[in-house]
Amino acid sequence: FSDFVPIDFLREAELKHGRICMMAWLGFVAVDMGFRVYPAAEGFESLTSITAHDAAVEQGGMSQMLLWFSLLEVFDTIAVQQMLEGSGRAPGDFGLDGGFLKGKSQAEIDTMKLKEIVHCRLAMFAFSGVVTQAVLTQGPFPYV
Repeated sequence: FSDFVPIDFLREAELKHGRICMMAWLGFVAVDMGFRVYPAAEGFESLTSITAHDAAVEQGGMSQMLLWFSLLEVFDTIAVQQMLEGSGRAPGDFGLDGGFLKGKSQAEIDTMKLKEIVHCRLAMFAFSGVVTQAVLTQGPFPYV
């Protein structure tokens, strides 16, 4: 598929972006449906998902998120580097499955991996769509 970039690296990136988009879609829609983490900072109660970004940057929350996520990326980069050097780690596998795949046949594991990548791809489209609709309509969920 690729002579330039290792396929394991591409699969790792696709899984990471897909997993992030699954959480991002849920969080984006939840905010516009009125869900909040309490206690909310002063002035954050009436924010929409679109206006929350700028408010969080001004308040400093986004800088803190950038710091912590960057730190996590350092550890992820180490894991990816080891994977590319032949450690045997599968792309996207951090050993956090909670035993869900124990006792499953290889065919069942492959089926679950296929389901995950399909859901990741759908989530990437869904998140880009929900952000686009929210900006265009400037209204609440379902952004019609």
